[in-house]
Amino acid sequence: MKGVLTLDPAIIGRLREALGRAGYVHDTVAAVLGPVAHRALARNETLPGLRATPGGSPVETLTRLWPLQAPVPEPALEEALPGLVDPLCQAGILVRGGDDRGHAMVRAAVDVRPYADDSHDWWVVSDLTPGMDGARAPMDPAHVLGVSPASTSLAQLTVRRSVDRAWDLGTGCGVQALHLTGHARTVVATDVNDRALRMARLTAALNAAQVDLRNGSLFEPVRGERFDLVVSNPPFVVSPGPDGSASSGTTGQRLVYRDSGLPGDEVVRRVVTGIPGHLTAGGVGQVLANWAHVAGQPWQERIAGWLHDSGCDAWVVQREVADPAEYVELWLKDAGLYGGPEYRQRYDVWLSWFAEQRIEGIGFGWINLHRTDRDHPDVRAEEWPFEVEQPLGPEVAAWVRRTDGDPGDFLDRRLVVRADVRQETVGTPGAADPEVVLLRQQRGMRRARQVDTATAAAVGACDGELTLGAILDAVAQVLDQPADQIRERLRNTIRELAVDGFFEEDLR
Repeated sequence: MKGVLTLDPAIIGRLREALGRAGYVHDTVAAVLGPVAHRALARNETLPGLRATPGGSPVETLTRLWPLQAPVPEPALEEALPGLVDPLCQAGILVRGGDDRGHAMVRAAVDVRPYADDSHDWWVVSDLTPGMDGARAPMDPAHVLGVSPASTSLAQLTVRRSVDRAWDLGTGCGVQALHLTGHARTVVATDVNDRALRMARLTAALNAAQVDLRNGSLFEPVRGERFDLVVSNPPFVVSPGPDGSASSGTTGQRLVYRDSGLPGDEVVRRVVTGIPGHLTAGGVGQVLANWAHVAGQPWQERIAGWLHDSGCDAWVVQREVADPAEYVELWLKDAGLYGGPEYRQRYDVWLSWFAEQRIEGIGFGWINLHRTDRDHPDVRAEEWPFEVEQPLGPEVAAWVRRTDGDPGDFLDRRLVVRADVRQETVGTPGAADPEVVLLRQQRGMRRARQVDTATAAAVGACDGELTLGAILDAVAQVLDQPADQIRERLRNTIRELAVDGFFEEDLR
């Protein structure tokens, strides 16, 4: 009998073929469920999905077995996965049992979930989603999370340029590593959770993906190595750690996929400060993270302090902020502890620790690093809770290009306004000039900047034919103002627009 979550390569190949033959891929499963049941499943509700899949076709059987976590008749599963039920049971992926009428049934012990992006169909192996249909289910400390909003956010954020070597730090079930195999010649993936590595190994094998999987904490498994791209969705939950504090006790057992074992946001600090030493020249690091808002210190200042001598320019985007109470509620519910006997005590311990540490809120967002080896790296930290266009990877790639190399004299550049930028004006009907002029991006970050009419005229003339200096001189002539004054007044404004990505040729 094979070890837990271990399958012969020949069995894995047959399973891959059977899943494809059954149509067990993301879009087909979504179509079988229908929009109502698909949205319900995203809320961990299975009844609409069970009502939508009564037919017994192979794809319906597999959808009921895995995403819906329902027992299925063994004959129907044997039809969908011919000759594979026995080896999957032996590997601990499936479990046999009977219903109350003595029928042979099979249920899932782990999840095998279809997953896709614009050009790939994959299957991801992970632990089953807990708490389905409102059940209270405390999680195992070694639980391996499947595809989640956090993992898809990082996947959409990642720069997808072709690289020689890429590293997925804290791979979990291997989602980021799968994406990396599409544009990296060598992919290394690491984790401290041995169960996660076994699942990531199955995920890679099931998708015929080549991934170098290694066990170890943070940077230990890649000592002395450098990468062109590093991505990380680390266990970033800001908490007291497993031992709590001397005055407040403990918040309970550690969940490896979200709790690092380090207090506060220390694991994020270590990840962000350690990645630069493992980047090649021009390399990129991208981290999904939480960080503490400490009383008396702006969060931007805290994160900039982590990076002041890193050799990396950084673009940090805070997408949302949670107050201490809602943050603790979120993660105690995530652990399946809501309504349990220790819920209130653990809630109180966590809030007491936040108060001791003077933590007033917790930010969530992205940290993008670009190794430029400048003596004084540029760290841009901003709040952006507004809607963005996904995937955002191309926007990060444009930022990398903007920070790569010496931009030279800004007035000598030939700028081209981005094709998606639109000008919006507000004013009284019939007025000679608008009261407000907005330049708005339709794509990427979808930024909007209020400008004056002179700036709008200059931006509108940026078609790559003339240098910015020549354009500003022409604007000065039209406005009958001294050219040096117009250059002085508009130069920095247009530079800021360039930094914000309003031009095709974006410069610092």
